[in-house]
Amino acid sequence: MTNKESLQRHLLQLDNRGYKAYKDIQGSYEFSEFTLIIDYVQGDPFASPSKFRVIVPPNIAQIPREVFNSRSREIALRDYLTRQFDKAAHSISSKRGTGKSGMIAVTRFGQEVLERTSAFIISSNTSDIEDLGGVELRFAVGLPAGGRSILGRQAAEMLCEDIPQIVSNSLKYSHLNAAECRRHVETVEDADWLRQQLAEKGLVAFVAEGSILPRRSGVDNRPLLNNAVAFQSPPSLKVEFNCPNRGLISGMGIPAGITLIVGGGYHGKSTLLRAIELGVYNRIPGDGREFVVTNPAAVKIRAEDGRSVAGVDISPFINHLPQGRDTAQFYTENASGSTSQAANIIEALEVGRRKKEGTTRILTRIHGLIYEEDLVPVLLVDEDTAATNFMIRDRRMQELIAKDKEPITPFIDKVKQLYADCGVSTILVMGGSGDYFDVADTVISMDNFQAYNVTEKAKEIAKNYSISRAAEGGEIFGEITQRVPIPASLDPSRGRRDVRLKVRDVDELAFGTEDIDLGAVEQIVDSGQLRAIAAAMVYAKQQYMDGKRTLSEIIDLVMADIDARGMDILSPFPEGDFAMFRRFELAAAINRLRSLSVVAK
Repeated sequence: MTNKESLQRHLLQLDNRGYKAYKDIQGSYEFSEFTLIIDYVQGDPFASPSKFRVIVPPNIAQIPREVFNSRSREIALRDYLTRQFDKAAHSISSKRGTGKSGMIAVTRFGQEVLERTSAFIISSNTSDIEDLGGVELRFAVGLPAGGRSILGRQAAEMLCEDIPQIVSNSLKYSHLNAAECRRHVETVEDADWLRQQLAEKGLVAFVAEGSILPRRSGVDNRPLLNNAVAFQSPPSLKVEFNCPNRGLISGMGIPAGITLIVGGGYHGKSTLLRAIELGVYNRIPGDGREFVVTNPAAVKIRAEDGRSVAGVDISPFINHLPQGRDTAQFYTENASGSTSQAANIIEALEVGRRKKEGTTRILTRIHGLIYEEDLVPVLLVDEDTAATNFMIRDRRMQELIAKDKEPITPFIDKVKQLYADCGVSTILVMGGSGDYFDVADTVISMDNFQAYNVTEKAKEIAKNYSISRAAEGGEIFGEITQRVPIPASLDPSRGRRDVRLKVRDVDELAFGTEDIDLGAVEQIVDSGQLRAIAAAMVYAKQQYMDGKRTLSEIIDLVMADIDARGMDILSPFPEGDFAMFRRFELAAAINRLRSLSVVAK
């Protein structure tokens, strides 16, 4: 390890040399208040930026332990420090030369508070400072270049002047807004606490009164500022909680079972469902949906025309296809709306878990917290993105097309069986078919972004206006078949020497020679999640895919390893741009590999 002065001298000596000479600076350097570690140096000014870390010891960072004394608070604090470093870097760093020269940046982030590899809290082992914490912060640097020549003087300014100032402004607790920091960690801790209380109260989701659900636009996830209507709960669905920090909070509780969200167009049905589907994550203070929390196993289900399906048993929904095509092990490279929606449901059930009678209760870690309950999915469906022929077959169509000529058993005839047989609740946005009144346990009407409990009225309408449609779902839902992936069908190199992984925003992943389209997997909200998912797919292939373990067992093992040792196990060197994902999104990426081949267990 050398020091700041030697790094500065070395950079000045590199001035005007070829860019690859920057490789010589890789290593560790002791500064007065932190250690700077250069893990990777880019070989070209237009290549991916260099990877840096700073380690600020507890006696310098001086973060009070009470700010990170729980797992929930620690994750929130790491998120807060990442955002502060980003703010300081934007205010100090500047463009220097060609390509990415001059860039100092952390991972990208949005409204969600996720566990990330960008920042870690360091606890002291020294008794006199045992109540303080230090920080490890990982970031990227675009080392300055003129063409493909090193700009050594500018590099020395960046690394030896800019970085120390950024560290001082963002990673020393005395320079932070303490009240803002505490609000950040307390908000996340309360949201985590609320999410843990849902099952005890028989709920699958909670929407706090005063929440601002509308967003600014489809590409701007921040809260709508003008003319936004604050959410209020129907009195009959109102529940109260006494949070650890915020204290008493009230809002709408959505009970387990089948819930319909109805109402006219543009009155907030899909906006409410979108808030609920993202309620599996925590949000930053000021987002407007900080206290919209959802069962951590909630999965958005939609039709996905054109996706590949590998050996999924969709027979609970679709049978006797023309030409005798097998639906117990259904394969297609170009799924229809109905077959894709059926596969999406079965795949979610396949990797969800349910405790069997007489067995030990399953412990599941979500957001770093233990949930002592079965990981049974909650299905979230919006008719706008569903296949019409999968959702409903009305009486008139039943009369015209006999059941033995219709392969699809509509969702309306399976949704109650899902709850009765599998414990799977469903929240469904439905504005076009009152047939679902017959199967709904709760009906919520949205009117100008306000919710009303219209369950009794819907049941009365169902009684007075009988549809007389014949139920087509049989007596039981059906079995969920486990599948075993064939290891050779997942090849991240596809004949190349090196693994090829590349992420494009949150909707596309290059895996070997394949491009996996994840645009319909709406609960991937951060590109860091997708990078971690890509690395987890490689890890799963290398460690656990043996042609015997089921996909669910493989994902169990991968998630357990991450829980025990962190996301760093997914990469050969420290990564600063991984964000934590759920088992459902990891399974979704694997299931959409067009090369995937499986056998039934």
